[in-house]
Amino acid sequence: MTKLSYQLYSARNFQPYSVIFEKLGKAGYAEVEGFGGIYADLDDAGLNSLRAELDKNGLVMASGHFSPDFLEKEVQKSLNIAEILGMDSIYAPHLAADQRPSDAAGWLAFGKRLQKIAKPYKDAGYEFGWHNHDFEFVKLADGSLPIERIFEGAPDISWEADIAWVIRGGADPFAWVEKLGPRITAVHVKDIAPAGEATDEDGWADVGHGKVEWAKLIAALRATKAKHFVVEHDNPKDIDRNISRSIASFQTY
Repeated sequence: MTKLSYQLYSARNFQPYSVIFEKLGKAGYAEVEGFGGIYADLDDAGLNSLRAELDKNGLVMASGHFSPDFLEKEVQKSLNIAEILGMDSIYAPHLAADQRPSDAAGWLAFGKRLQKIAKPYKDAGYEFGWHNHDFEFVKLADGSLPIERIFEGAPDISWEADIAWVIRGGADPFAWVEKLGPRITAVHVKDIAPAGEATDEDGWADVGHGKVEWAKLIAALRATKAKHFVVEHDNPKDIDRNISRSIASFQTY
């Protein structure tokens, strides 16, 4: 059975994390994915305390999100965080709207920047990749897509495929899994509510309770190198419901 992870960003509004870790461990999750808001400002004592909380609940922070700027400017700190918390994979997760290039050349340059950023982490033995949102699938003036230009500029990085964002970007997830399958080393598993529903949760849904064809997608994704399947919900109103229903659905795939 595939180990299931949980993106802790989903629980940012349901503190403390010590309680979330306990809920995740009891529900059967084996891993979690961290993000900068959890560990970027922690010293070694804080990181070791966080690791102890995870260990106590049978969880491993196998992967983590770090902003491109942090990865670029804080190499040793990023490596230290990953080592203490026991990560094997590092993903750059996002680019703020005011930082996004406006043309193909700009996205190609960003890809080259990621290629360069990745080197010390890959040299240290970590998987390194890019995590997408929807904006990477919006056509540029020349007809190409940012996702294409990013990976053209960064031939040696992998892809953490956020399937629901691919769909929200207007793209066919099956086509992209086929096209970039060799790049995929992790997957965000989240669902999209039917149109007009779950407006108080930004239109997202618990895994298996939306319109994403997860049963078919999981079958396709298991043919890739994906080693982390990470449940995420960007704005759940009931964290217990999200945790329990998502893993129950995933275990049927």
